[in-house]
Amino acid sequence: MGTGPVLLVIAHGSRDPRHAATVHALVRRVRSLRPGLRVETGFLDFTLPSVHGVLESLAAEGVRDVVALPLLLTRAFHAKADIPAVLRNAPPQLRIRQAEVLGPSPLLLRALDRRLYEAGLTPADRSSTGVVLASAGSTDPEAIAVIAAIAREWRHTGWCAVRPAFASASLPRTEDAVRALRELGCARVAVAPYVLAPGFLPDRIARGAAGADVLAEVLGPAPEVARLLLERYDAARMPALTAVGA
Repeated sequence: MGTGPVLLVIAHGSRDPRHAATVHALVRRVRSLRPGLRVETGFLDFTLPSVHGVLESLAAEGVRDVVALPLLLTRAFHAKADIPAVLRNAPPQLRIRQAEVLGPSPLLLRALDRRLYEAGLTPADRSSTGVVLASAGSTDPEAIAVIAAIAREWRHTGWCAVRPAFASASLPRTEDAVRALRELGCARVAVAPYVLAPGFLPDRIARGAAGADVLAEVLGPAPEVARLLLERYDAARMPALTAVGA
């Protein structure tokens, strides 16, 4: 067993069993990359174990140091409110650091590329392919701005065009972005879900991709995502960061 803090991966949770299965697959990949690190998983809603339940179990075992890592791609409501509230109610003997959310990161762009290539595209297709960066959506303006910025950055890696789209809360929808790329003149259109696990909103993205030529899989347990979790963990365990509730 390693000597560092326990890594607690905090996932949203879903009634869709594919969500938890994908989260667990990602956590298994993280463990395989760093065998000495203890990694636990807790869910905010719908799925067990709950975050609070995992924290209580860790405290009962005598664990003292935890890095809580939100399995989120943007800093929206869950990262700003829900997760800090849960962590503040943790057993007092736990010293918890909340890591940054996963996005944005160059590793996520590489994971998106990987999923598109797995779906049938090749590097030679980039200049003639328009891509829809399809996220779940948020009412948080900061999160929406981040998605738009990622689309601009990704466009500079050689795609014909990249347009953001949202499954909820914001516009445009995936089907609207697909149509816009067709009108722009891109020879082919691909949809890249900027989501971590299957569920209700990713399914909506998939339905909106009906007019596209290529639909990539969710990011899931891509190697780049697992590496990013460890990057966020390592950054959070540095002493300079303040413990939650300190």
